[in-house]
Amino acid sequence: MLGRRRLPRELSRDLVAPPRGPWSQKKERPRSPWRPLPAAPGGPRKRTWCLYWSLGGCRQSRACSRAPPPLQHRAGPVPAGCIYIMQKLTLAEQKTTELVEQGQNHNCRERKARGAAWFAWRLCLARFLKGLQARKARLLGLQLSLACCCWALACQEVESSPDFSLPGDYIIAGLFPLHGESLGVRRKPEVTLCDRPNNFSGHGYHLFQAMRLAIEQINNSTSLLPNVTLGYELYDVCSESAIVYAVLSILTPQGMRHIEIHQNLSYFSPKVVAVIGPDTTSHAATAATMLSPFLVPLISYEASSMMLNAKRRYPSFLRTIPSDKNQVKTMVLLLQRFGWVWISLVGSSGDYGQLGVQELEEQASRKGICIAFKGIMPYSAQAGDEKMQGMIHDLAQVRTTVVVVYAGRQLAKVFFESVVLAKLTDKVWVASADWAISSHITEMPGIRDIGTVLGVAIQQRVVLGLKDFEEAYVRADKGVLRSCPQGSWCSSNQLCRKCWTFTRDKMPTLGPFSMSSAYNSYRAVYAVAYGLHQLLGCPSGACSMGLVYPWQLLQQIQKDNLTFKDHGNPLGSYDIITWDWSGPKWSFRVIGSSTWSPVRLDINKTKIQWHRKNNQVPKSVCNKNCSKGYRRMVTGVHHCCFTCVSCEAGTFLNESDLYHCQPCGKEEWAPQGSQTCFPRTVVFLTWHNPVSWVLLAANTLLLLLLGGTAGLFAWHFDTPVVKSAGGRLCFLMLGSLVVGSCSLYCFFGEPTLSTCLLRLAPFALGFTIFLSCLTIRSFQLVFIFKFSAKVPTFYRAWVQNHGAGLFVVLSSVAQLLICLTWLVVWTPLPTREYERFPQLVVLECTQANSLGFILSFTYNGLLSVGAFACSYLGKDLPENYNEAKCVTFSLLLNFVSWIIFFTMASVYQGTYLPIVNVLAVLSSLCGGFSGYFLPKCYVILCRRDLNSTEHFQASIQDYTRRWGST
Repeated sequence: MLGRRRLPRELSRDLVAPPRGPWSQKKERPRSPWRPLPAAPGGPRKRTWCLYWSLGGCRQSRACSRAPPPLQHRAGPVPAGCIYIMQKLTLAEQKTTELVEQGQNHNCRERKARGAAWFAWRLCLARFLKGLQARKARLLGLQLSLACCCWALACQEVESSPDFSLPGDYIIAGLFPLHGESLGVRRKPEVTLCDRPNNFSGHGYHLFQAMRLAIEQINNSTSLLPNVTLGYELYDVCSESAIVYAVLSILTPQGMRHIEIHQNLSYFSPKVVAVIGPDTTSHAATAATMLSPFLVPLISYEASSMMLNAKRRYPSFLRTIPSDKNQVKTMVLLLQRFGWVWISLVGSSGDYGQLGVQELEEQASRKGICIAFKGIMPYSAQAGDEKMQGMIHDLAQVRTTVVVVYAGRQLAKVFFESVVLAKLTDKVWVASADWAISSHITEMPGIRDIGTVLGVAIQQRVVLGLKDFEEAYVRADKGVLRSCPQGSWCSSNQLCRKCWTFTRDKMPTLGPFSMSSAYNSYRAVYAVAYGLHQLLGCPSGACSMGLVYPWQLLQQIQKDNLTFKDHGNPLGSYDIITWDWSGPKWSFRVIGSSTWSPVRLDINKTKIQWHRKNNQVPKSVCNKNCSKGYRRMVTGVHHCCFTCVSCEAGTFLNESDLYHCQPCGKEEWAPQGSQTCFPRTVVFLTWHNPVSWVLLAANTLLLLLLGGTAGLFAWHFDTPVVKSAGGRLCFLMLGSLVVGSCSLYCFFGEPTLSTCLLRLAPFALGFTIFLSCLTIRSFQLVFIFKFSAKVPTFYRAWVQNHGAGLFVVLSSVAQLLICLTWLVVWTPLPTREYERFPQLVVLECTQANSLGFILSFTYNGLLSVGAFACSYLGKDLPENYNEAKCVTFSLLLNFVSWIIFFTMASVYQGTYLPIVNVLAVLSSLCGGFSGYFLPKCYVILCRRDLNSTEHFQASIQDYTRRWGST
């Protein structure tokens, strides 16, 4: 509400014309309008007022030394229009002090209340200085931005590396991407910490070292800037927030923590005289926007976008990399040279890709080249995601031979990963300079099969001694990481822990692309040095050391016609390259060059190895007749020509109508781009399929084992092992397994009504009988050994009423009723399925996963849990009666088999689903047989000493003694 109060006109005049102080008459930097307060003797240390100390930040590890100055300590008279607001701020300060003394949220409330007071005071100034000239208003907004920026880094423990700073007579700042940009979305207004694990950028590291090398060479030179020492402040810029923080840090005068407002910017003197970098167009635009009001020279080594040519917006921006305008002209000349007039165009989101695509489209249209497809990759694109699949699909549909990919190397990598996944080959890919020779792309698996790659690359230059300098850096003693000293500040992004771990055998490889960019960084430093050399009068023999304002240095640099010419762009040329896979590793071959102005192209076509047979130059024209199976679709987007669209699967192109695809019949199919329809293939699980042979052999072997086990148990019926296994109950269990095994034969052959009915219901009923017998047998053993003596009445009633047999009968009848309901209500019927596969007719049974099927197998699952519980209770029974491990194995195999089946059935409805079903049934049967019967067969056949009454009695007596002792 305070901001809306209307003030008297006379107060507004006082604010528009503020009182003139002594500093306003001299060409000196004005002092801060606030005087720091001395700390109270013996008083407690207060936490730093983060909104006042603009870039200092406060660290959690120690208390801070200054408090926000009360309003009565402000230097100079207070404007009359702010008296009311000052009274309110004084009340806010008094309230803050009371809260602190009461101990209520000391760490937070004091800072927020005092921060609110300071921010309101500056907001007051911002409102009442509205009548000043536009530049002063912008500077005030920048000062407020600086003040608020500190809040983002407040209370962080900050470390820095000594490699990022070097003192000197004149300081040059460097902005380098030592770490990749974070893809996450920031939820708080905090500066991104660049030094994160697994995010190191070797390319940015080479640029970083190139600047350090250039500074060292200049300082050691006796001809360039003699007796003048250059220093540097280097920053890791991995995000927009890191760029903003670094630029704000650069703009602060030496020894100060905030930017003061100047009435005349000609005498504004930040701590640096020039800035090298940053890399991308978006980062460079952010930095140039902030530095332009102060005319601080900003020389980028990689930002090539044409938008940065606007000198009205970016008057202090220069670069050592050619502008994309010449790159686009070179690409258009390349397309014209080979007669490619029907092309696709893919770009990346952001200023570099989108502006480049826009300019290329405009220039290509003027030259008669048609853009058949244009796509922009979003910043969040990932290889193989839905958006990239759609783009690749559309790119394949337009059938252009030539694809121009105007993108940054990160998104270009994502694009070609999607191309490789889609197996999109037989193309000519025209590369922009950012990825033409980048190892980001060439090291991808499968990239050599995509076709021919031509590209525009920055002319290859070499920084002599850079590799040796990097090796010396690896060997050098780097000291230790340092914390920001108390009372001072340093950047959170002046740190690279990864750089300290390099060895001579393990350090970033200096490839051609990084060497070219490093040369641009190296060249930018020398451009600043030559400008400073002229400005200080060094050509006369002695440099006159003195205060250098950035705008003076900018004027001197712009006079360097050998480095910068048109709009601050460098003189130079492009190399035309092609990828070469003739050797064991990737390399590139220079096949021509492009020079300007005007732009001229020189290409040696004989050096190109095309991907087609006989090394023929691929053609890419608009009006070529459509291939067979492609209909004509008239389009007038660029020219009056038609595109060829493939007929969709299930349709065909009739020669009588070349513009419409006709649908095939129900029993027919057609692949994509077909002229005729074909009969569909009928598929089912046949008897002569090799997989069927394996399954039939396994099932037959199981039946033989079941029969052999039944005979073995009948022969040794009176032995203790057979009696302890259940006696006659064993034959019922074996018979139930036989029934389930026989039902598997109904899965093979063409489905009929009888085979559909007998596929799963007999198995479900038979396995229920087996599980019921297993459960009741385990229950009886536990009850006899542990509870019969405690509840003899129940035990006698259980035995007299044949409780075991009654449980098996009731359980089996319940499953029988479920199966009958299943077969009556959800009757499985043979059917022909057409929708799942366009070229197949799948013969199957309906209602394969109906509710009745699920109820039946849920019932068996409950029985399995009961059997497991009873077996687990008997884990400490005598060894001959303890079957917990074997039963657990069989039930676990049963559970796993059906979990796999149901999972496959929910995500896959292919022709192999019946095979998975057979495997699940077979696994359950084999698990039940092997877990329960095989150990007993082993004892009968191989360990006859354990199949004796004496052994069983000894085992029972041993259990009785152990039970009695416990």
